Amino acid sequence: MPSLIDKLKPLSPGQEEMLRALKDDTVEVVGLFGPTGSGKSLFSVLYGIDAVIQGKYRRLIISRPVVDIVTGRELTTQDLGPQYYEIASAYLKDILSGFIDWKKIEELVNEGKLLFADTHYLRGRTFDDSVIFLDDSQNVPPESSIEILMRIGRNSKFIIAGDPVFQKLHGIERDGATIIREVLLGEENSKVVDLGLKDIIRPGAKRGIRLMIEMKMRNRPLNDIEKRIIDTAQIYAPDADIITVVEFLEEKKKFEIKSENVPDALIIVKENYLGRLVGRGGERIQKIEEDTELLLRGVELTLDFTNLIRAVHPVSWIHKHIVDVDFEGPFLAIKVSSNEFGAFVGQRGFHVKFIDSIFKKLLGIGVKVYEVEAKKRQRGKRKR
Repeated sequence: MPSLIDKLKPLSPGQEEMLRALKDDTVEVVGLFGPTGSGKSLFSVLYGIDAVIQGKYRRLIISRPVVDIVTGRELTTQDLGPQYYEIASAYLKDILSGFIDWKKIEELVNEGKLLFADTHYLRGRTFDDSVIFLDDSQNVPPESSIEILMRIGRNSKFIIAGDPVFQKLHGIERDGATIIREVLLGEENSKVVDLGLKDIIRPGAKRGIRLMIEMKMRNRPLNDIEKRIIDTAQIYAPDADIITVVEFLEEKKKFEIKSENVPDALIIVKENYLGRLVGRGGERIQKIEEDTELLLRGVELTLDFTNLIRAVHPVSWIHKHIVDVDFEGPFLAIKVSSNEFGAFVGQRGFHVKFIDSIFKKLLGIGVKVYEVEAKKRQRGKRKR
């Protein structure tokens, strides 16, 4: 039978790195972290099935938490009964559609070469000659992931995938994917692959992520200043679809941001609504500023976070030297040309700390800044 893994054609640098890590026999644990639609489940499952069919491993064990989206509670086989395996089968059918005949999957299941395992019942077992795939690790307690690691036996490979930004449970700051990623970064014979927005291939996934970000911003609690800005904006710009407002007066004081280029607050609107907020000649936002006695700036929400950084960074021209902005695990990674890296970071790192504080307020995520070569734009050597 032709190799399944050869049917995969990586469509981004991140997917190429992911495939290399999976096929590397020296790597015993592969951590894949990034947004939905970037191929984590597809690449992992196809690799595991292919490895079993080719006789490299004896079986593929797939473990994926089933979470009640209303209560946030993880459901077990005891809760769901036969429905647990129906859910697991539907998940697998969605992933494998167009790659392999479902009868072959049923054959592997019947032969005991493909198993679905409840994350709650993996303790006390040893996995030899196996590929173990733990998906959606952001919904699994970190100790459960570590427990599975402890159970890996001879000639086995553990693949763990998760989304530490967009799909973690509400109200959880240190989710399973974030913590296990940190553990694996320093683990011998392990490889962590961070996937970002540029690695999303699935149609509709980027739109879905943009809507997730929008929902997260709309649901964030507002302080009194932010509420006052929104109330005033609704008077002078009632047709502007305002998503949220974030003010940072205390942060400006804390990090000694004195540039006139930096506003006191950002008004974030839905894409294509900025003109309605600002007004034809800027008269609408001027009225809002007069009533609130604050320096304000409007920005549209897109997946190009360069616009948000440009709107608040103390150096007005610094956006011209931003090479790339994308997610890296639970962080937003900003790559800046080496020519102006110092200007971006600021004295004592205050500019970066200021940007970091704003993104934590908005999305609950921090930022990391990398220096890249000005001409070649290769991956940077220095990180802050």
